[in-house]
Amino acid sequence: MPKKGKKYRKVSARVERTKRYSLDEALEMLPQVSFAKFDESVDLAVRLGVNPRHADQMVRGAVVLPHGTGKTTRVVVFAKGDKAKEAQEAGADHVGAEDLVERIQKEGWLDFDKAISTPDMMGLVGRLGRILGPRGMMPNPKVGTVTMDVAKAVGEMKAGRVEFRVEKAGIVHAPVGRVSFGAEKIKENLLALVELLVKIKPSTAKGTYVKGITLSSTMGPGIKLDTAGVLAQVAK
Repeated sequence: MPKKGKKYRKVSARVERTKRYSLDEALEMLPQVSFAKFDESVDLAVRLGVNPRHADQMVRGAVVLPHGTGKTTRVVVFAKGDKAKEAQEAGADHVGAEDLVERIQKEGWLDFDKAISTPDMMGLVGRLGRILGPRGMMPNPKVGTVTMDVAKAVGEMKAGRVEFRVEKAGIVHAPVGRVSFGAEKIKENLLALVELLVKIKPSTAKGTYVKGITLSSTMGPGIKLDTAGVLAQVAK
């Protein structure tokens, strides 16, 4: 295991490992334990009481954060005709059909973050599964990236739409802003994400569903939250 740096050890000493902080306490502490010279991303890790190996307990979805992620998202759209024009007018960075698929296949071009496709293009886009799939970029109807409403999809991506999927260990990781956002904006983003996670709880999940919530900055230590307190705020 790599040794933690001196700066990390110094700030992590401020976080009590066994304590479960209230959301407000954690948000107040966050900038105090963020030491990088860049504007660090704020990440949320939610441990769920699900078994992702069972298809009926797979938790995945997407949420448009009220204040975005603080990151510029480059969007490509696979579409033709009027839908291609609609995507361009909505602000897509690249729009195309066969030409775009060929560019990605033959040139290995991947200068984008998210991909959207109209349903009629998926026969063509399916060829890119091995390239886009492992990178989490493959358009998928379950998260709204295979759609005829390309303008809405592009708008949401640009506004700060976050896609998430539970990992093998039952944990959902997602960004909820940047340290510079300040406590209130991060709080609203975080609660929007947790609210959706609660809403899409699989009916087959038994026992405690949200088992733990941890907040951290890119380089900083994790701050464990009082889960019951966060859920109470979501339920308001």
